[in-house]
Amino acid sequence: MSTLYEEWISKSRDSNGLPAEKYWKTYMPREQAIYEALLTTKESIIKTTVAEFAKRYDLQNFEAAGFFDGISEALNEELDVENIEEDTAINVSFEFENLFKKMVEYKAKHLYSLPHWSDIIENDRQKALIREQQQSGIVVKDKKTNRNDPCPCASGKKYKKCCGFDD
Repeated sequence: MSTLYEEWISKSRDSNGLPAEKYWKTYMPREQAIYEALLTTKESIIKTTVAEFAKRYDLQNFEAAGFFDGISEALNEELDVENIEEDTAINVSFEFENLFKKMVEYKAKHLYSLPHWSDIIENDRQKALIREQQQSGIVVKDKKTNRNDPCPCASGKKYKKCCGFDD
């Protein structure tokens, strides 16, 4: 018998481990409705069972497990998503800014661009968080020292005659 998490993975991924597009087209609007409800009520604590959560948001139990898998990295405490069952008691909390940043990181624009965020995080702060998250993935390489450049060791010699070890 498979776990709810394993069922979630089998439904949401194709045989190559990539997102199953047909499934995601039906799941994403329901996921968005959950976030809209959480943002509207400003609920940052979820205290329920998997089955109750699924029923409240018209999900299958494995989809509720999938929702908690998706939100797990933004939670204040770790949740063992791989082993939750329908009667597992869920008692989790998160910070809205952390959740917002995770949505930006995962490029879930349909979620981080919801108008409901404006009631929780000011628009200027949202823009700053988006910019911060996007810049965190940029790798800046130092300029390479060329042969005829001054040596970075500050000897005053050309690189090729100093640390470049040119005889």
